[in-house]
Amino acid sequence: MTPDNSKTTRAFGLWDSKITPDLIAAAVSLSDPQWDTDGQTLVWREVRSGQGVLMAQPAGEAPYELSGELNVRGGVGYGGGDFTLRAGLVIFAEKDGRLYRRTLGPGFPEPITPAFGSTAAPQLSPDNRWVAFVHTYEGSDVLAVVDADGKRWPDKLAEGADFYMQPAWHPSGQAIAWVEWDHPNMPWDGTRLMFAVLEGAPPRITAAQHLAGDAEISILQPAFSPDGRYLSYVRNLGEWDQLVLQDLETGTLTVLVEDAALLTPAWIQGVVVQAWSAQSDRIFFLQSQAGVTALNQVDVETGEVSPVDLAPYTALGQVSLNPAGEIALVASAPTVSARVISTGKTGVTVHQRSTSEAIPPEDLPRPYEIQWTSTDGETVYGIYSPPTSSRFKGEGLPPAIVLIHGGPTSSVRIGYDLEAAFFTSRGYGYLSVNYRGSTGYGRAYREALRGRWGELDVIDAAGAAQALIDQNLAHPDQLVIKGGSAGGYTVLNTLIHFPGLYKAGICSYGVTNLFTLAMDTHKFEERYTDSLVGPLPEAAEKYRAWSPVFHAEAIKDPVAVFQGEEDKVVPPSQSEEIVKALKANGVPHEYHLYPGEGHGFRKSETRRSYYQAIERFLLQYVVFG
Repeated sequence: MTPDNSKTTRAFGLWDSKITPDLIAAAVSLSDPQWDTDGQTLVWREVRSGQGVLMAQPAGEAPYELSGELNVRGGVGYGGGDFTLRAGLVIFAEKDGRLYRRTLGPGFPEPITPAFGSTAAPQLSPDNRWVAFVHTYEGSDVLAVVDADGKRWPDKLAEGADFYMQPAWHPSGQAIAWVEWDHPNMPWDGTRLMFAVLEGAPPRITAAQHLAGDAEISILQPAFSPDGRYLSYVRNLGEWDQLVLQDLETGTLTVLVEDAALLTPAWIQGVVVQAWSAQSDRIFFLQSQAGVTALNQVDVETGEVSPVDLAPYTALGQVSLNPAGEIALVASAPTVSARVISTGKTGVTVHQRSTSEAIPPEDLPRPYEIQWTSTDGETVYGIYSPPTSSRFKGEGLPPAIVLIHGGPTSSVRIGYDLEAAFFTSRGYGYLSVNYRGSTGYGRAYREALRGRWGELDVIDAAGAAQALIDQNLAHPDQLVIKGGSAGGYTVLNTLIHFPGLYKAGICSYGVTNLFTLAMDTHKFEERYTDSLVGPLPEAAEKYRAWSPVFHAEAIKDPVAVFQGEEDKVVPPSQSEEIVKALKANGVPHEYHLYPGEGHGFRKSETRRSYYQAIERFLLQYVVFG
């Protein structure tokens, strides 16, 4: 670390930083590393300026692209479940809604499904003849199957539920498991684990069985053991989660792990939190605690749990094992950007990096969890990153950004956070709030927001500001609240109910009108407000009371609004309504509408413009304000 006495003293918020908008725009998103069944090739997905690209790396060789000009992206709900591979064959979903096949090595992708609707979560059968996948078209979701050569029209495997995800083939190819659920539930509220026997070509379901889960018990990621004896899955039963093992021969259920935070909210298809060893004797699983994700393994026979040492990584995702026992996943740490890594006899191998990793560790913050007591007596959590620079120091207390995450059923974890570093390297504190409704703190904490979205999240957002003041972490007159989507909704409501507490607000594609949100949003979330606020028309009074657009006259603090022109989750009309009200009320504001962007900004030029605009906005209204 640089000695503090060698640093230049400069006002907080005015530090020079090499963490520029251009550097953020150049970052690559990494996801879903998967081993081929021979254990020799690793495939993962990258997103470069909104373009999904599949990369393959054979053992001992450099990676190469598999997808060419195609945009690899699952199209069901928020996406995910983008690809699968087995025995040298890759099947992936394209943004156009079709599934494509591509063999490893030389070759070009070829479509295997027609161009209608959208697809996700492809899974190859053990003999590589068939692909099970999730399909959606005109509001109807099904579990479907198609031959891997694409010579036949796809057939429906299962229908009747509102949603499907995570199909998994039994090693024999004669059975399949999947997760399904119905409105008004979200997948973390309650789902059903289904098991079905298959016969024929193409495979048809001859008998289906509801194994676990219901409207109040959520199931995530069914996985068959390689020897075909067991089916494992994660369920939320009671306050915490369990890793459950079902013996398919005897029907016996064994809880291998309990009282743990295992279940990741399934906002996307293809969430992976557990993986079997090739010998069917161990399951590797991800577990979260105090903002950190760890990898553990459990012995199927003895139930003994032991950790897998992956220091210094603190944020892990999408675990995959090959026959040799090598583990691949996406990992990061506060001073290490997200990487695709694998473990082997020689230690950890880095296959790809999401950034150039040019930023010195001395310029990256060391986040840690803080707690505070809300005004109604409950404990609330957040991840705080202090101002950090190898060249500058400040005097007094810094300004601070308070981030309200989206979802709202989501959370923030301790790992590499380039946005946080953008602000902390300029002399801001940065607090990510895991307000009530967030995951990782038990079911009661997550469900506390039911029927109270617009109330408890706002109380906790205001409490975050007071916690920064009480713990001498930020200047009381230089606090900024920031959030996107559900977080943007909380930003606006906090500015309405606590004017002057925050110096300014930054709202990205935020919800402003709960009535039109319920009418206009995509199928996945069209009944989400039933649990968060209440069903219509019974809860109409709450919808009006907690919709920012109907109370915008109470906003007095400057607001910057950002919106994607093609957003189908929170349509542009949501932002335009609040901007119209801000203009009518004479509130200082600015509005940025980005063509070609949806829910979340993916293009490099958009992200560059976004951070440039935020930096100017903060200088004008907070640092110099």
